[in-house]
Amino acid sequence: MRRKTKIIATLGPATETPSAIRDLLVAGVNIFRLNMSHASHDWTREVVGAIRTVAAELGVNVATLIDLQGPSIRTGDVAERLVLARGDLLEFRNPDLAPALPLSVTTNYDKLHEDVSAGDVMLVDNGEIHVRILRIEEGRITCEVLTDGAMGSRRHINLPGIRVNLPVLTEKDMHDLDLAAALAVDFVAISFVRDAAHVRYLREQLLARNCRASIVSKIEDQEAVKHLTGIIEESDAVMVARGDLGIEVHIEELPIVQRTILRECARIGRRVIVATHMLESMITNPVPTRAEVTDVANAVFEQADAVMLSGESSIGQYPVKCIENLDRIARRMEREPGAGFADAIQLSGEKQHTVHSAVVLANSLEKASLVIFTAGGVLANHATQQRPVHADIFAFCPDEEVMRSLLMNRAVTPFFLEMADHPDDNIRRAIDLLKENGFVEAGNPLVILSDILHRDFDTEAILLRKA
Repeated sequence: MRRKTKIIATLGPATETPSAIRDLLVAGVNIFRLNMSHASHDWTREVVGAIRTVAAELGVNVATLIDLQGPSIRTGDVAERLVLARGDLLEFRNPDLAPALPLSVTTNYDKLHEDVSAGDVMLVDNGEIHVRILRIEEGRITCEVLTDGAMGSRRHINLPGIRVNLPVLTEKDMHDLDLAAALAVDFVAISFVRDAAHVRYLREQLLARNCRASIVSKIEDQEAVKHLTGIIEESDAVMVARGDLGIEVHIEELPIVQRTILRECARIGRRVIVATHMLESMITNPVPTRAEVTDVANAVFEQADAVMLSGESSIGQYPVKCIENLDRIARRMEREPGAGFADAIQLSGEKQHTVHSAVVLANSLEKASLVIFTAGGVLANHATQQRPVHADIFAFCPDEEVMRSLLMNRAVTPFFLEMADHPDDNIRRAIDLLKENGFVEAGNPLVILSDILHRDFDTEAILLRKA
């Protein structure tokens, strides 16, 4: 049984070598994420080159995702960790101001004092440190510490429920987009997206660079949740980024928000990734906790297109075991019926309705597969969004970039195939390829769709063949 749920692994110091990349690909990785919050351009170029070289040697397809740092608010450098006790006064100031309190730290956002109000609670360092704002001056905020802790350099600041006036993309993000375009990466993730206009702005920037990468919008704060539908509609895919999101919303609301995002992506018809803390304990332990297993299983049951690892595969001690565990859990859960969120999908246009008919036909036939010939990936996207019950989806594309973009799609196995002039020749070549690689057996029913084959075969036609 082929795994339907795709696996995204973040590369880092623990997995940056060609041999480590090879091991992860063999274990089942479909997409490699490069986190630009930590990656240099030289490192990124070297690693992307290694990914493509190793994938070619193995004869497998793999996609690349550049994750922009985005306009995050962070503290500045401190000479020593600030030891904080409840009731202490802690100051956040602009870098050009001298400290006015013994406990003082700079921030990278000069207008922070304009966006907050006295009484607001700020969360620092993944929510481990809570402070309440007491006084606001030009370029300076004085806070009361609410929790004991120690604060190091460059700690992330969360402002739950507060809309900040940060730019959509920073100067660093713009340089990283230049790199993404030069490397022809397959996906670009936008961090801290707050509304649909932010997604449109990123798409304009990609088009200006002739970059065809698909946009992944990361849902990380309450503003994004508030504008969820518009963000999903403008995006190619959405990431449930549970790290910051789990700080921004009340903890008991996080599972509800995750399910809401998955439902809305299913209704609108967009790919969705569940990310962060999937197997966090495996950074240092060789086996996951039972709660982590259940968490991954729940994401697969809800029929997410992909699950993603961060620290587990970038700095962890057991990256390959992490992938193997994701693979085992996904394969087992995919034998269950699933949440069925796609039953509420809103269909529009002839293509979507044609694909729906093909999916219904495939669901009614034992051991059926969907075979799709697609120029831009549209038919394959429609097929995966409708979540066939049992059928695998095999997509054949004459464009390698389109082919790699489909590696995020649940249940889709994409192939690069140069198209011959006659539709029957292409269909026969595709069926031969599937049989040779053990994807289908002789006599299996194949439901065939196309938006690229010509003559007597067009997008309104559904062809039923046997392998």
